[in-house]
Amino acid sequence: MKIILNQDVVNLGEEGDVVVVKDGYARNYLLPTKAAVLYNKTNAAIFASRAAQIEKRKVEKRAQSASMKEKLDATVLNIIVPAGESGKLFGSVTSTMVQEALAKQGIEIERKKIEVATHAIKMVGTYSVVVHLYENEFSHVKLVVESEEMVKERKAAEAKAEAEAKAKAEAEAKAQAEAEAAAEAAEEAPAAEEETPAADAE
Repeated sequence: MKIILNQDVVNLGEEGDVVVVKDGYARNYLLPTKAAVLYNKTNAAIFASRAAQIEKRKVEKRAQSASMKEKLDATVLNIIVPAGESGKLFGSVTSTMVQEALAKQGIEIERKKIEVATHAIKMVGTYSVVVHLYENEFSHVKLVVESEEMVKERKAAEAKAEAEAKAKAEAEAKAQAEAEAAAEAAEEAPAAEEETPAADAE
């Protein structure tokens, strides 16, 4: 079936594109959701009259895409999931989980634009998630998958390191205070000795 896209559709085309799709896809999804309209002379003329507006929106989307790509490429996501001792996950990481993790960092992305190879993410580790932005623009977000046990161990190690650093700083401060007190005492001692002969002379 020949249709005209009324909006951008991932892996299919952009607003205003004329594409041919399977009848079932058009009837069951694209047409009912108004993501597309049937291709005919009337609809083609309507889109032709809106060409300038559509092009303007495309320019804006490209600019937004470039800005979003820069932001996403610098983003690191941490997802904590239940896992066994070997690091094997009890389940897998989904695009919904990635979408929620991005939202927590103030980045709103449609779930259908996030590609997670769930069959590949079955273990804790570091992965790359593909986010479709606009046209042929993609971003690769760094994803760190950790188990709940790993997080507990990391937090315990961080707390221990912090306590040791604090104890060391306190010990150094104490040693410095003692050194300053000793130096002050050493300066006062000769002054006291100089006063004693003067007193004897009287």
